[in-house]
Amino acid sequence: MLHARIVDALEGLYADRLAEQVDRLAHYAMRGEMWDKALLYYRQAGSKAMVRSAYREAVVCFEQALEALKRLPESRVAMEQAIDLHFDLRNVLTPLGEYQRTFDFLREAETLATALDDQHRLRWVYTYMTAHFLFMRNHDRAIEAGQRALALTGPPEDIACQVAARFFLDTVYYNLGESRRVIDDLRQTIALLQGDLLYERFGLIGIASVWCRTILVQCLAECGVFSEAMAHGEEAVRIAESADHPLSLIAAYRGIGILSLRQGNLDRTIAVLERGLALCQTANVPHQVPNLGLALGSAYALCGRITEALSLLEEMAKRASYRSSIIMGLSEAYMLAGYLEQASEHAERALALARVHKERGYQAYAVRLLGEIAVRREPLESDSAEAHYRQALALADELGMRPLQAHCHRGLGALYLTLGQREQARTALSAAIDLYRAMEMTFWLPQAEAMLARVKD
Repeated sequence: MLHARIVDALEGLYADRLAEQVDRLAHYAMRGEMWDKALLYYRQAGSKAMVRSAYREAVVCFEQALEALKRLPESRVAMEQAIDLHFDLRNVLTPLGEYQRTFDFLREAETLATALDDQHRLRWVYTYMTAHFLFMRNHDRAIEAGQRALALTGPPEDIACQVAARFFLDTVYYNLGESRRVIDDLRQTIALLQGDLLYERFGLIGIASVWCRTILVQCLAECGVFSEAMAHGEEAVRIAESADHPLSLIAAYRGIGILSLRQGNLDRTIAVLERGLALCQTANVPHQVPNLGLALGSAYALCGRITEALSLLEEMAKRASYRSSIIMGLSEAYMLAGYLEQASEHAERALALARVHKERGYQAYAVRLLGEIAVRREPLESDSAEAHYRQALALADELGMRPLQAHCHRGLGALYLTLGQREQARTALSAAIDLYRAMEMTFWLPQAEAMLARVKD
């Protein structure tokens, strides 16, 4: 009774600014057994915590809201509120990397939405399941869930679910190496998210216009369209900074970092990704650490900071051992450090993972890396190196991965130069140089030009 009276008193005292008191109101309403008010205020408190990226605090609030809801009479409205709270919990557990709990809540939401025949909420269930299977690298199930979300009917004015579902599907296709397939789709989504929609989340854990730009940046980077990619990346940073949303800013940094790494601007890569990793710590967003750590470790390795690269990439491999890209990054660092056996072992493992997950772009990178390792062995494994380079080049050609095409041509040129096959070396190196110049990949260009000069001598 005393707790209930405190709620009444607070509501009277702060009638015009209740938002400032939702944490206290939720606390006393729960202890006063005022279940409807406890539900209301704990959900408001959770949303307030989520906005400032206090995800652990938000989890507690939403769980308390669910507890309060269980004390209320069963009804359709109560079941709808339960589904929405499950979605809220999904949105705060995902940044914390608690994927199993996220999936459990989504399965419960699916059961409730199916019982209600609530098509709108079922669309969101399958949209969020698309994201879950994406994180788990189960791309077939992600595509199936995404297509189910888009197939369900919804009101024409409800674009939020469509934006989210298409974003997750586009990200799946990026992981599969099909960047060209989704570039136009992402451009159209970004064109839609203007004006009042620029800062909306549309059910994502971050600002939708920022996250769509980030994936577009990464797709364009894989295709070597660096100028447009940088423009989108810088705009993503501006949007995230003006909204003061750490998670979205981390995503924007990730996009620019990966872009800069692909182009070979290592100073920019390191600067932006170090800022991003520091922000991951202060904003308590552990699930983004492997994404940034992989690219940063690769940049360290390429610029000769091998000890730092190995330390960081070994830690990332412990965090996400199921991801082919991270195992491959560690393999490359081992190779540059001269540890060829460890490099070969990890490259083969990365290739196996990429094949299991059907990530053809990462397969191409892994096969090319096996060629690089073969070149460094003593004695030189020329047949293996050439076969791997050509296999990687064929995949890169098919997928439109122009930076990787350039690297494969350079690798073949270096191999042919070593073998004394001057005409083949000239052809391969000339192709690499043309691509490097066209994409302004100046980090690798001098190496290729120096080798071509040796052919001409």
